Amino acid sequence: MAKVIVFICCILCMPNNFSSAFLMSQPFIHRPSPVVLTTSSTSIMTLEKPLGLLLEEIEESTPNGVKIQDVSEGGSAYRLPNKTQLVGCKILRIMGDDVSSVFFEDVMNKLVNAPSPVTIEIELPGTLDTDNVDTTVMITVLQEGKDEAIFEAKVGDNLRKTLLDNNIELYRGLKKKIGNCGGGGQCTFCAIDMVESQGWAPRSDYENQKISKWPNARLACLTNIQGPCK
Repeated sequence: MAKVIVFICCILCMPNNFSSAFLMSQPFIHRPSPVVLTTSSTSIMTLEKPLGLLLEEIEESTPNGVKIQDVSEGGSAYRLPNKTQLVGCKILRIMGDDVSSVFFEDVMNKLVNAPSPVTIEIELPGTLDTDNVDTTVMITVLQEGKDEAIFEAKVGDNLRKTLLDNNIELYRGLKKKIGNCGGGGQCTFCAIDMVESQGWAPRSDYENQKISKWPNARLACLTNIQGPCK
């Protein structure tokens, strides 16, 4: 049996005999409209607290993250036009931090400590070829003034995180280092040119809008690896 976490005003209660988390509070009144940015494989929501999301573990007592079990009328997520499509989606990031492979309690702590509004990235079901997920592919990076970098990555992994984990200087210059949004899809500082990306899905309408002057670019923070690329 597991745990329920309830936000009531500013008080956090955690009984020890439930298996999911209910994020809500008193009725949601006079809040700004929630914002959703959707790519081919993920969706980023900016929501005011209380969220109104019922969460459950992907797999009990394992560090495999959480998914959305239901959406309650008591929170901001209920105001989203696609609220019914949230059910079953896995939470990937909270405020830009990866929570896809952590324990239930760690996800809840992130949500409790996050400011309001909180940015949550979820994985949309059915967007990746599951037969290829975790397949190892080669990523080639060309940067002016640097040697060519080639490293292995896995299909399904976030491109921004993969580049940073392999010591690629994604944010070049003080402005980008200090002013980047941390993977929230807002600043466009992680935009990269894709010279070779055969087999990758077209970029999203949101990317077309944000980086329209770079037709071959992708926002690394909103892109999951779909195959080899350069």
